[in-house]
Amino acid sequence: MAFVTQHQIQKFHEDGFLVLEHFFTAEECDSMRNQIQRIIAEMEVPPHCRTEFSTKEEEQLRAQGSSDYFLTSGDKIRFFFEKGVLDERGDFLIPKEKSISKIGHALHAYDPVFKQITHSSKVQELGRKLGLERPVVVQSMYIFKQPGIGGEVTPHQDATFLHTEPLGRILGFWIALEDARQENGCLWFIPGSHTRGITRRMVRAASGTSTCVEFVGSEPAYDNSQFIPLPISKGGLILIHGEVVHKSELNSSESSRHAFTFHVMEAKDTSWSKENWLQPTPELPFPSLYT
Repeated sequence: MAFVTQHQIQKFHEDGFLVLEHFFTAEECDSMRNQIQRIIAEMEVPPHCRTEFSTKEEEQLRAQGSSDYFLTSGDKIRFFFEKGVLDERGDFLIPKEKSISKIGHALHAYDPVFKQITHSSKVQELGRKLGLERPVVVQSMYIFKQPGIGGEVTPHQDATFLHTEPLGRILGFWIALEDARQENGCLWFIPGSHTRGITRRMVRAASGTSTCVEFVGSEPAYDNSQFIPLPISKGGLILIHGEVVHKSELNSSESSRHAFTFHVMEAKDTSWSKENWLQPTPELPFPSLYT
């Protein structure tokens, strides 16, 4: 693991993100990719639960918002699909392993390979270097970014979905399991955008409404010229501040862009919003990052 310097930590606080190349070994990346293939091989998704994953607001409310399958996935390992891969009966139009958008949101808790990576000694050491005192893991996702159809992720801030009081307590760990380049949909960021607060939240809707979640506030129109791409090699780690604005484009290449990502909250003097879609459960309270 590359040693993390004080200068790099200062850069993270300035930019809202930090690239750490070669943080994980090729073997660690391959172990996650092999494990996810085993999980897919055993996957059985009830047709009514085949939620197509989307980040465009109206589609998000339609697909995830009306789906209990999404809303109750915080303490489970569940499957979400790209748009246009299912027919009207909910059957696959293409092979299932090529149709998955992401698997979430508790791989870190229930799968031994992803649990080991999440709580690995180098991740814990990095947390301590960043000054995290009581970090807890709130969610994890395996993202496929399928070749040709891996959908764009519109500009957003993670704190829109994972809200805390005060703000500034959410940190994303984004691990490239394959080389991520502009061609296959690497992440783009607006440096310094984490200092402006948030203007939009996704919250649980009142019971009796047609969707399970709703958006409060609106995402401002971002200037595309302010985004910079962050290509990263297999094994690299991107640290993502909960309020930094980031996105990724459609993957129109012939290469996938697999990534494993998890979010940590500094639990010391922090309250997790009861309105967040994701809630700790008696079966899975948010586990400590430090073991």
